[in-house]
Amino acid sequence: MLVAAAVCPCPPLLVPEVAAGAAPELDTARDACADALGVLAAARPDLLVVVGPAEKSGRGVFPQGSRGSFRGFGVDVDVRLGSGEAGERELPPSLAVGAWLLARTGWADAPIEGLGVGEPLEAERCVRTGREIAGRAARVAMLVMGDASACRTLKAPGYLDERAAPFDAEAARALGTADLAAIMDLDADLACRLKASGRAPWQVLAGAAEDAGLAGALLHDDAPYGVCYLVATWS
Repeated sequence: MLVAAAVCPCPPLLVPEVAAGAAPELDTARDACADALGVLAAARPDLLVVVGPAEKSGRGVFPQGSRGSFRGFGVDVDVRLGSGEAGERELPPSLAVGAWLLARTGWADAPIEGLGVGEPLEAERCVRTGREIAGRAARVAMLVMGDASACRTLKAPGYLDERAAPFDAEAARALGTADLAAIMDLDADLACRLKASGRAPWQVLAGAAEDAGLAGALLHDDAPYGVCYLVATWS
């Protein structure tokens, strides 16, 4: 059963070496992520599943010890999903950011697995995947990586789209109140048009939380660079 969840954004810019001189601009987001991970640790899970967007449809499983890297972003920073070593498949960027957050907070509270969810994955399959995750152990926690829209300003990666702010506001409300129905109802096509990478992972979370009775709290809501970054906890 799902006992706790943390929702965090997944821009590689969260890693200070990637952000370089702009690193202080995301200090508040980093601090909120650290607080969210503290909620996961306090839940004393038997298993932590890190879920994040991946480019292809479908799902990709990454066992504990899987490696990731930010070399593609011009910095010599490598990460690992928990301890040990496993396989040669490299973590997608979203899970690499999750691994970096866990290492930054010194996570050592439970075994870890990663799951890359294809951004086009339809809501029904996302929800079904979440149900499967919730049944993996008596006490499951999830770290759910993903951004809201990337269309909040003219200089945003997706340019300005007037639908972005209302979409982000509803996502923030739903995540902050653990409104499962609202999360499941997020429009996949609109999310894709707004470059909201978190839609599929959030719907996986909603499926996992169906019978958990968790309450939500929104810790961070900001849109630097025209991209909306949300941090929330469910416990």
